[in-house]
Order: sequence, then C-alpha cells, then structure tokens
Amino acid sequence: MTERVVLAYSGGLDTSVAIGWIAEETGAEVIAVAVDVGQGGEDLDVIRKRALACGAVEAEVADARDEFADEYCLPAIRANALYMDRYPLVSALSRPAIVKHLVAAARKHGATTVAHGCTGKGNDQVRFEAGITALGPDLTCIAPVRDYAMTRDKAIAFCEAKNLPIATSRKSPYSIDQNVFGRAVETGFLEDIWNAPIEDVYEYTANPAEPREADEAVISFKEGVPVAVDGRPVTVLQAIQQLNERAGAQGIGRIDMVEDRLVGIKSREIYEAPGAIALITAHQELENVTVERELARYKRQVEQRWGEMVYDGLWFSPLKRALDGFINEGNQHVTGDIRMTLHGGRATVTGRRSSESLYDFNLATYDSGDTFDQSKAQGFIEIFGLSAKIAAKRDLA
Repeated sequence: MTERVVLAYSGGLDTSVAIGWIAEETGAEVIAVAVDVGQGGEDLDVIRKRALACGAVEAEVADARDEFADEYCLPAIRANALYMDRYPLVSALSRPAIVKHLVAAARKHGATTVAHGCTGKGNDQVRFEAGITALGPDLTCIAPVRDYAMTRDKAIAFCEAKNLPIATSRKSPYSIDQNVFGRAVETGFLEDIWNAPIEDVYEYTANPAEPREADEAVISFKEGVPVAVDGRPVTVLQAIQQLNERAGAQGIGRIDMVEDRLVGIKSREIYEAPGAIALITAHQELENVTVERELARYKRQVEQRWGEMVYDGLWFSPLKRALDGFINEGNQHVTGDIRMTLHGGRATVTGRRSSESLYDFNLATYDSGDTFDQSKAQGFIEIFGLSAKIAAKRDLA
C-alpha cells in the first residue's frame, strides 16, 4: 500500500509546490488540508481545486472560524493571554486548531506522516510538530522547506517546470500570517530593528494619528465569555469581528516588539490585533471588579505561564490542561458590562457594572455613609508589620 502524507495547505506557492515535491522525495500520496481560521483571501473551494490540480490525491477544506474563536481565542481572552505582556498569541493560537484537523485527516485517510511548510528558524515548526505528536504519537512529521531545502527559488523553478496552476512572480517583502484574532508581519526592512514600520505594513488597523471621532462600545461578558456588544447578542467570533472593525478603525492593537522565540533567537515582529486587545482589556477590567484579591493575584502568575506554554506550542500538554481548569474557575464570576472609548490607538475603560461586583460603594467612599471601621486599621497594621519590626530590631542591634 502506498504511503500517504497529510499536508497543511494554504493555497500559496510553497505548499502548492510541496505537494509534488513530497511525492517525488518520498514516493507518497499527498492529502492536502486547508483550514479557515478567518485569514481571509481566496474561497475554500478554489483552494481545494488548486490542491487537486497540483497533484494531491485528496483535498479537504474546513471552515473552522467559529471553532477557532470558541475553542482557542476565547480561552486566551479568559486568560488575558499576552506573551511578554504584549502579544496576544495570534499565530500561536491558530496552530493547534489546524493541527487538530491535520491529525483527524491523517486518521481518516490512513496517513502515517503529516507535513507543514515551516522553516527551521521559527516557532511554528515546534507548534505544529509538538501538537501533532501529542494528538498522534505514532505519526511522523516532515517539513519540506526545512528538511529538503526547498528554497523559494527552487519552488519557483519546480512550479514552472511542472506547469503548476499558481502565480510565481509576485513576492511580498514581508512574511505575513493572519487570522481572525490578528495579523503578524515580519522580515524585509523590519529585520533592522531601528527601522520604523511604514503604513503599508498594516491592514487590520487605520493610522491612529489621523483625526477622527471617538467610538464608544459596551462589551458584555458572562462568566468571562463576551456575549453582547452594545446590548446586541454576539457569538465569540462575531465579538472579535465587530471589534476588529471598530477598534481597528481607531488604530487600536498595533504592536511593534522584539520577542524571545522558542528556538533561542530574538525576532522583531509587527502585530495587529484590534479585537483581541479590546476584548482582553475589557475582560481584565471586569476581573478587577469581580475577582477576589488573592485569586486575582495568583491568576496573573497562571496567565503568564499559560501564555508562555501556548507560545511554545504546548497547547495539548498536561500542564496547559490543568491551568485551563484554574482559569475556568477564575472566570465563574466575571459577568457584567464594560464601557470603553475607542480612540487614538487606545481602548480606554470608562465604566464598569456587574451583578457579581465585589466593589462596595459604602466601604470605598470617603463621604458620609462610610461603613469601613477605620478604628480597626491601627491594630491590623501593627500585627501585619510585626515580623518585619522584630527583624529590624535584631538587625539594628
């Protein structure tokens, strides 16, 4: 029986060439799998037909936009996940979503190998392969660009020699990855970290410096899940899409950073994530109102570790699953509304209300009606600082 390889297929030059390249290098039949996580671009059926025209024996396409929003973006929102305190894990979240479909296709078609189009320098090779082997420990992974030295020049030559139905002339100066949660741009002149990004780098966001009227939005959550925008019910996907449009129009969610890649190098990345930043900002503020102090403090530690694990490609790991349980528990009371002003590149919280609020006006106020018994503060401070006081007496003796 002929071996079969499942290929993560985008419809672009590299993965289209990889179909025939893998067949020649391994003698295997190739099944192409394309997954829509809200990246836009060509129709899925056009991509499926191209894969078949390039030599795939089977081609599957999946509209996974709601799945991606519900099962991957939502946990990141509830975790307030920002790698290095800034990056909302745009690409890192999409990889396990794609991996799940690749492994399912491998089982369906009896494939023993899964292939992807990553290089040997980036994080995505780890995310794909760690995820694939977690869900299918018996599967083998290959990466034609990395393993068979499939350079772009070689890909173009192969494409032209085989007369494959794909354009080879246009080459963007940037490497771009995008989905509904955001957009990542790297390479080209951006590799010089002194160079400022220019406006043509951006697609999801307008220039925040341009004058425009502010936009006010009210985002409603139930147990940490966005359920309405301005009082109108939304799915998680719709919440992201609507805030991508509205926050993006105000230039919100632009990130220019030098980040620590898993493979040990530092890389300059430009991100756009207007909906993600608006939703995480709103969710964080609602937690400030509804989550008890000690739980909130510890959750911030969990959030950092959760983000690092997802960035590193460990979505399907035991620790990540255990942390999910903690984050779910921590969101049980995160219900209410956050009002935000979207303007000038910033999402600014201006109002909060919640039936689960721990904010007590009568305890917080300094006016009449104050129910906080200030007479108890002196004794509390004495006991709270006692151990430091005893140590200080010793050290000063």
